[in-house]
Amino acid sequence: NMFNTIAQASSTALFDLWNGFILFLPTLIGGFIVFLVGVIIGNGIAQLVEKLIDLLKIDPILEKVGFKQITDKAGIRLDVGFFVGQIVKWLIVLSFLVAACNIWNLSAVGDFIRSIVNYLPNVLVAILILLAAIVLGEYFAKFVRASVAGAGLKYQYFLSGVSRWVFVIFGLIAALSQLQVAPYIINTFFTGIIAMMAIAGGLSFGLGGKDFARELLGKLKGDLEGEK
Repeated sequence: NMFNTIAQASSTALFDLWNGFILFLPTLIGGFIVFLVGVIIGNGIAQLVEKLIDLLKIDPILEKVGFKQITDKAGIRLDVGFFVGQIVKWLIVLSFLVAACNIWNLSAVGDFIRSIVNYLPNVLVAILILLAAIVLGEYFAKFVRASVAGAGLKYQYFLSGVSRWVFVIFGLIAALSQLQVAPYIINTFFTGIIAMMAIAGGLSFGLGGKDFARELLGKLKGDLEGEK
């Protein structure tokens, strides 16, 4: 009768569903194991990266150039090692998640996550470029300050500050390029910075830089005439 037919169809459907779940269970567990391994490896490497960056003493340098004030206002703790470590961690975790999605036959989800994973290295490299520019700018500024003071010139702090910010600005431009920001935006940004420096430099020399210019010209004249 119809009741037996419905009961048989329902039991068959439930059996097929259960059988499909049992067959898929090893695949489900295998994907979770792959993802769990990625989380463990990602956490371990993130801690290693954090310790290595902390050894470079980058945070104190960033505090000197004013980054701590910016992060404090934003309510963020200045910790470059932790930040870079977290990027590396999620780069690894997401890579293993892509592998898990492939195991689960979730190709669309895997492709979306893969696009994120492919872009994350650009973020990491951009951060490293900017940090390298800041560190190099700090050390070059000290070199310029010592050289200018040793040459008997004044305004060594002004020149060292200019040297520092030249490194920082070009590092920022290189970082934006690594992030694949549109070239016309980078060109506009660079043009604006050059214009700002030109205006600021013109005002500083016009309003209070005459003595500095006179001293430089006098030093140059002495060198050309062979004065000691």
